[in-house]
Amino acid sequence: MCDHDSMDVMQKAGELSRRQFGALGLGASMLAVLPRAADAAEVSESEVVIKTPDGNCDAHFVHPKTGAHAAVLVWPDIFGLRDPFRKMSTRLAEAGYSVLTVNPFYRTQKAPTAPPNPNFSDPPTREALLKLAGTLSPATHNTDANAFVSWLDAQPQVDKRKKMGTEGYCMGGPIVFRTAAARADRIGAGATFHGGGLTTKDDNSPHLLIPKMKGSFLIAIADSDDKQDPTSKDILKKAFADAKLPAEVEVYTGASHGWCAIDSQVYNKEQAEKAWARKMVLYKKALA
Repeated sequence: MCDHDSMDVMQKAGELSRRQFGALGLGASMLAVLPRAADAAEVSESEVVIKTPDGNCDAHFVHPKTGAHAAVLVWPDIFGLRDPFRKMSTRLAEAGYSVLTVNPFYRTQKAPTAPPNPNFSDPPTREALLKLAGTLSPATHNTDANAFVSWLDAQPQVDKRKKMGTEGYCMGGPIVFRTAAARADRIGAGATFHGGGLTTKDDNSPHLLIPKMKGSFLIAIADSDDKQDPTSKDILKKAFADAKLPAEVEVYTGASHGWCAIDSQVYNKEQAEKAWARKMVLYKKALA
């Protein structure tokens, strides 16, 4: 169970419990090897710095070596920008997208913002990560969404004639919703993977922004999260239906919170590949 102080902070980060985050960071010693498609594009990657109203954000930008492509903005989990997310984004770029993965904690600290194979059950690590998560808010999410979308649109590797995608993991889920609402003019697809706090009882619950969105969505829910909050999926389905937005809201059977992050101890290759395939279907249709 979580203590009240920790939950107060986690509500700002996405209302995930200490136990859920602990499952993400129990020290996986091996990084999953991602499959590479036979027709994978040759890509170019770089570390970039993006100026925002609140400072300079360090980020990873990867894209096919030639041409301009639909862009995807990636919001990592509480462990932040790190090599596993660079690898995941590179795979997406090999599929034909220009992908920006950001350090959401740039206001406080440059990446890496967590130790390798972080253990959320370790008190000092947990305290540090919760402190970082507590620096973010709906206001910072909106500021960053506008800055990063605008930065992407200024890159020659981005085809502005195509809609943009955005995806988020864990605490990145609510940021996807806020990005899709703040930049409905550009976001044509949003995907969340084990996103936390998508539906809350607060006046600023992310799901209340759905009427402001214009894209199509994939909401991939961990089985363990659904067991803790079995009504959330129904709230999301109704909200998307009421807004007349296409949305695939699915509980991934047997998947634990964090199953899509390739450095997670609970990484579930079968279900992660299923989520990847569904995301590719979404992007191919919505970002054409």
